[in-house]
Amino acid sequence: MTEPVHELGSGERPRPLNIHVRNQMRRMPRAGSAIERAVRSELHRRGLRFRVNLRGMPGTPDIAFTRARIAVFIDGCFWHACPVHGGIPKNNGDWWEAKLLRNQERDREKDAALEIMGWLPLHYWEHDDPEEIADEVEWVWRDLTFRRR
Repeated sequence: MTEPVHELGSGERPRPLNIHVRNQMRRMPRAGSAIERAVRSELHRRGLRFRVNLRGMPGTPDIAFTRARIAVFIDGCFWHACPVHGGIPKNNGDWWEAKLLRNQERDREKDAALEIMGWLPLHYWEHDDPEEIADEVEWVWRDLTFRRR
């Protein structure tokens, strides 16, 4: 006899497959990943100064240049459904698909709110090269800083 399938409500989270998966999900860092630290280090080395995880802003940018109004986000491939590395877990697949789609929708809403506030949101993937990210961020920062003088 098969067990009835439990439909999840909109705010309900699925049960983890096992205690190992539960513990793994709990250990996921929310901020300060290795790529974020590498990008911040490279930007700082280049003389750029910024705020980290600026609270009160839509999406709490990973790196924020307050004078230039640039909000930098380094998105995780899993959580933001990277087209190269993203995937949907087999366990609770329908729930995860809806969750990841909502994450993408929330990113678009956050970007729109930042733009209304006069900020430029920049997004990069966790698999991007930190020096290349820093190159582009520095170029945008210099361009915006020069134009506002």
